[in-house]
Order: sequence, then structure tokens, then C-alpha cells
Amino acid sequence: MTAATAARGTMPIAGHLREARRRATRAAVSLLVGVVLGFLLTVQILDILRAPVEELAQSRQASLNYDTVTGAFDLELRIALFTGVIVSSPVWLRELFAFLTPGLTRREKKYVLGFSAAAAPLFAAGCVFGFLIFPRMVSVLAGFSSDQDSTILNASYYVDFVMKIVLATGIAFVLPALLVMLNCLGIVPAHKLRSSWRIIVVVIALFSALVTPAADVMSMFIVALPMAVLFGAAVAITTLHDKRASKRALADTSSTF
Repeated sequence: MTAATAARGTMPIAGHLREARRRATRAAVSLLVGVVLGFLLTVQILDILRAPVEELAQSRQASLNYDTVTGAFDLELRIALFTGVIVSSPVWLRELFAFLTPGLTRREKKYVLGFSAAAAPLFAAGCVFGFLIFPRMVSVLAGFSSDQDSTILNASYYVDFVMKIVLATGIAFVLPALLVMLNCLGIVPAHKLRSSWRIIVVVIALFSALVTPAADVMSMFIVALPMAVLFGAAVAITTLHDKRASKRALADTSSTF
């Protein structure tokens, strides 16, 4: 790339392809390392996932079962892959944003990087929250069957259930940060968020009902409360940002006269 091209902030197609290949390679290596780490931790992770079933087995017959010869290996492979994606997410997300941000303005870069810095811990907190609430969900859902019944859980479906809860809560925790970024970029004004609070409450309630047993109001409340707090914080931050932006615009207008 020539100096003139660099000064204009542009890059030939071949340069973009080389850049994409280099960053994709780094992301793939980080994912591979994460998957290997996931394989090393599968026993510990399975012990955590199996704990609610073992607790359930104290009061009734309950167990995890594999319906194929390769079921146990397939399950460990999926757990390792899931763990690898989560563990390596800071690296491949950084490579993705590093590839995309050169095409953004300085202002857009600032907000996108701010969103990235906030999204990583929020996503991690959401995933941890999902791990904390899933044992309660298993206990309540299994409680719908009679004590004389046997609870025979398909291990693959059981792990899928846990993964969906973990991912759903992780993504839900990131959404408020996304709203703040969209507000800073001028896409979603704060007054629209404030006027849509009823819709937001309904969405939070529906999401909480989907990831928790419908008859377990306490679990639904536990899931909905932190999400409502995060969305409330997002509304407060966007309102403050819009007020400051209005003051700056008013000051700039006054200075021109």
C-alpha cells in the first residue's frame, strides 16, 4: 500500500484479503486453543452440569443417558467447542472489530470500542448468571412429574438446554449496551426508549418466561430483575447523553451568532 493510499485511509482489494486472512487465522488459532482447553475441562464442566440431576436423584430415580454409542464423545466434543467459542471470544471479537473499524469515522470507532469494552464483561456476567439459574430450572421442570416416575434425561438434549440458557442470558445482558451504542451513533434517541418502556417490560417478561418454567414465578422474577435494571441503566445513560448533546448543539449555535 502506497503512502498516498494510506493517507486516504483506503486499501486495495488484495490488501483487504490479506488482512482478512491474517485476522481469520488468528481467530481460528485462538478458537483451536479454546477448544483444546475445553477438552481438558470437560470432566469438570460435566460435573457442574450433572449436579442438578444428582440432587434430583436423591428424591427419585433420575439419570443422564446416552442413546448412541458415540453419544458421550459427541457430547464432550460439543462442550469443548462451546467452551472454546466462549473462551476465545475476546480474541476473535477483537480481530473482527479490528478488521471493521478502519472503515469507520473516529467518532464511530470511539463508540464501537466503548461498546466492545462493555459487552465483554456483560456477556460473561450473563453467561455466569445462566449457569447459576439453570439448576433451579431443572429442579422445577422435573418436579412436574410424579415421585413414582423415573426422570431419564437425554444427555445431548440436557446439555443443549443448558447451553441455550447460558447463551440467551449472555446475549440479553449485552443488549442494553447495544442500545447505548446505537443512541450514541444517533440511531436510537433516548425519548423513544423512554416512550417504549412498556414494550421493553413485556419483552423482558416474555424472554424470562421462555427461559424459565412458566409455573415458577420466582425464577422468572430472578431472570427479569437484572435485565430490567440493565435496561433502566441504558435508558438513564442515553437520556444523559442526549441532554449533553443538546447542550453542545445549543452552545455551538449560540457561538455562531
